[in-house]
Amino acid sequence: MNRKIISTAAAPAAIGTYSQAVQAGNTIYLSGQIGLDPASMQLADGIEAQIVRVFENLKAVAAAAGATLNDAVKFNIYLTDLANFAKVNETMARYVSEPYPARAAVGVKELPRGALVEADAVLVLG
Repeated sequence: MNRKIISTAAAPAAIGTYSQAVQAGNTIYLSGQIGLDPASMQLADGIEAQIVRVFENLKAVAAAAGATLNDAVKFNIYLTDLANFAKVNETMARYVSEPYPARAAVGVKELPRGALVEADAVLVLG
């Protein structure tokens, strides 16, 4: 099986030993995105802005792969405060249409660069 590396300047550059996304067959694995602005590489200010930025970043990587977030079959959401879960739901509903994909939400102690939220996704084309 061939792997295709997906990369776009419309999302933050990888800050470690990973790719923004990898496509294997018709499945696209989006790496975790935190609320970094792709131009400045600075975190958005506050939880609401970080959640929006996370979904904008995921959307940009999906688009670079020729997909949309409606192609998602699974999201993983990581929050440093699970009290913000309702805010994730509200924002996610603006980026993904029903029927919604599978999802996990996990409370974590901390995230890279002091982020408050991170999300990754698996998309399937076709």
